[in-house]
Amino acid sequence: MTRIPGTATVHRPDAKASDTKVSRAEVARAEALGAQVPQAPAFGAGQTAGGAAGERVPGTRCLAMFPGQGSQRPGMAADLVRRYPDTAGRIFAMADDVLGLPLTKLCVSGSAEELRRTDVTQPAIAATSLAVLEVLRAGGFEASGVAGHSLGEYAALAAAGVLDAQSVLRLVRRRGELMAEVGSRTPGAMAAVIGLPAERVEALCRDVTGTGVVEIANYNDPGQTVVSGLTEAVAHIETLAARAGAERIVRLDVGAPFHCSLMRDIEAEFGAELDRHVFAEPQLPVLSAVTGGYVRRAEEVRLLLRRQLVEPVRWVDTVRRAVADGHNLLVEVGPGRVLTGFAKRIVPDVRALGTARPQAIDALLATAGQGAPRPAVPA
Repeated sequence: MTRIPGTATVHRPDAKASDTKVSRAEVARAEALGAQVPQAPAFGAGQTAGGAAGERVPGTRCLAMFPGQGSQRPGMAADLVRRYPDTAGRIFAMADDVLGLPLTKLCVSGSAEELRRTDVTQPAIAATSLAVLEVLRAGGFEASGVAGHSLGEYAALAAAGVLDAQSVLRLVRRRGELMAEVGSRTPGAMAAVIGLPAERVEALCRDVTGTGVVEIANYNDPGQTVVSGLTEAVAHIETLAARAGAERIVRLDVGAPFHCSLMRDIEAEFGAELDRHVFAEPQLPVLSAVTGGYVRRAEEVRLLLRRQLVEPVRWVDTVRRAVADGHNLLVEVGPGRVLTGFAKRIVPDVRALGTARPQAIDALLATAGQGAPRPAVPA
C-alpha cells in the first residue's frame, strides 16, 4: 500500500460493517457551478465497478480525478471522519496542525458561508480529497493515473508523489489567500455558459473586449464553458450568450475572477511560494488540466501551477486524453460529484464514479487491486 507522502502509514480503515448503513443525504451544492451537475446514481451498496456485487473487474485502468472549488458543501467530511477516524481523521488532524485552521470542524459542521471564503474553501477541499485518497489507499486502491481540476491538481500531485501532503495544504492555503486578495480589490465575476459550443463562447469573448477583461476560464464539458473577468464584461457576455441561444447562464458564487489575466498580479508572488517547496518526479502518470497533456518532470509541474492561475482549465481535453490512453474507469476522489457529471457528458460510454459517500468508497474498495498493473510514467 502506497501512502500519501508526508503522512503516517495506515494499515486498514477502522470501520465497522454496520457503519455502511449510515448515509447523509446530499445537500444542494453551495456553489453554482456544482449545482449545474445532475446527480448521477451513486456507486454504492450492492454494486461494484463491474455492476454486480462482488464482481471482479480485470483490466481496469483507473484515472483518479480530484475536484476543485465548487465541489464543497456543508458537512462534506462528516460521514468520512466518522466512518474512517484512523485514516481520514488522521489527515484532518494533520491539516489542522499544519495550517492552524479548524479544518476538521469546517469540513464536518461549517456553514455554506464559511466554506464560501476562497482562503478557507481551497484548503478545505484539498484536505477532504487527501483524506478520501488515504482511505482508498489504505484499502488497497491504486490509480493508473491522476488529474485535477484547477485546485484539484494539488491533491493529484500528492497522489503522484510530486508533493507531500503538508506542502499541498500550505500551497493551497496561500493560493486561496492571494486569490481572495485579487477579489477584494477587483470587481470581477465568473459565469457558466451552458448549451453553447466552446468556440461560440470564445468568439463572444473576443467581441466584448472593449468592455474590459473577459476570458475563458474553464472548458468543463462539451456544453459548459465558464468565463471570467471584470464584472461588467462578464455581464455583457451573459447578455450576448442568451441572445445566441444558450440554454442557461449561471453567475458563479465565487470570491474572485479565477483563471484569467486579472490574476497576473499574484503570479510572481505565488511563484515565489512554489519555489519554497520540494517537487519530486512523478511516480505515476499525471495529466495537467493546463495543457491537457502529461507532466513529465518536477520542474514542469512548478511552472504549470504558476500558469494555472491565469490560464483556463482544459478539462475536456484532459479527460479525453486519459480515455484515449486506455483509462476505462474515472473515479472522483474528494467531495461532491461535479467531475463525475462532467465526465458523463465528455465520455458518456466510460464509467465515472464518485467517492463523496462512505458507501461509494466501500464499494470501490471491494474491487481494489484487481485492475491492470500501474503503467510507467510517460517518458
